[in-house]
Amino acid sequence: MLGFVTVTDSAGAADRLLTATAAALQAQGLRLAGAVQHNLDRGPDQVCDMELRILGTERVIGITQNLGTCAEGCRLDSGALAQAVALAEAVLAQGAALVIVNKFGKQECFGNGFRSFIAEALARDIPVLISVAPEQLPGFHDFAGDLAQPVAAEAIAAWCLARTGASRTSAPA
Repeated sequence: MLGFVTVTDSAGAADRLLTATAAALQAQGLRLAGAVQHNLDRGPDQVCDMELRILGTERVIGITQNLGTCAEGCRLDSGALAQAVALAEAVLAQGAALVIVNKFGKQECFGNGFRSFIAEALARDIPVLISVAPEQLPGFHDFAGDLAQPVAAEAIAAWCLARTGASRTSAPA
């Protein structure tokens, strides 16, 4: 019950896909846990800022830090990411029909980020949908093993509804 999608169309396409999927499923009354990412455009020649919307709450957590214009290091704010994970864990503890996580990225490949949250959802038999960039697929498969099931972008809604037992008549667009 671990579905993953790999979208390479354009920067942020997977984020937009999972955000739209989460919104449609929540509109149908499905209880979700996890996080979806919003990228905030800062204008030409500027890198975007990233925010995570914690599903099942109204909370939005900024997960980038400003390192200055000449910085080349990782802009991820690991403290803010840990806060986002803790908030998602609190929602999961209250019960969810489905977990959506914005991505299995470098942090998860190294054993951090949402990795333990994903494992906890799977241990509770809650289906998980996640995006995985091509460069993170080896680490993801090391983590997921036989549980990983690729899901085509156009089949995400059907996959989610089938795993949650939700009615296809209420399928999100």
